[in-house]
Amino acid sequence: MKELRTEIHIQAPVEKVWKVLTDVEKYPQWNPFIKSLQGDLVEGEIIQVELQPADKKPMTMRPQIILVQKERELRWKGRMFLPGIFDGEHIFELTVLENQTTQFIHREKFSGIMVPFLKKMLDNNTRRGFEMMNQQLKERCEAQ
Repeated sequence: MKELRTEIHIQAPVEKVWKVLTDVEKYPQWNPFIKSLQGDLVEGEIIQVELQPADKKPMTMRPQIILVQKERELRWKGRMFLPGIFDGEHIFELTVLENQTTQFIHREKFSGIMVPFLKKMLDNNTRRGFEMMNQQLKERCEAQ
């Protein structure tokens, strides 16, 4: 198992960050990592996500939403090929801080037999994709 974890402090209230994060129709306008997300953010729903790690080709996944806690957390779990090959649980967490600011935690837990072979890409390209998304989310929330 491997986990990637990134964080960013956003000078905006959690309500605003949640609104931008869950307005998936606008992802193509600002999100450099999740190029598109189609479907309803409702527990149990299957969504379609087009991801693009930094300097890599886009890939489309069809994960299932496993947790939605308004203004707190959003999770989905997907896999490539069959279960146990390369599975990922993608997690967005929002924490209310002082002065109407928000800590955004963006992480993913990877498991499966392919993880050791993809470690370099996850540590480099995928991590940079997370960081680029975090920065764009910050800029979008702070500008509105």
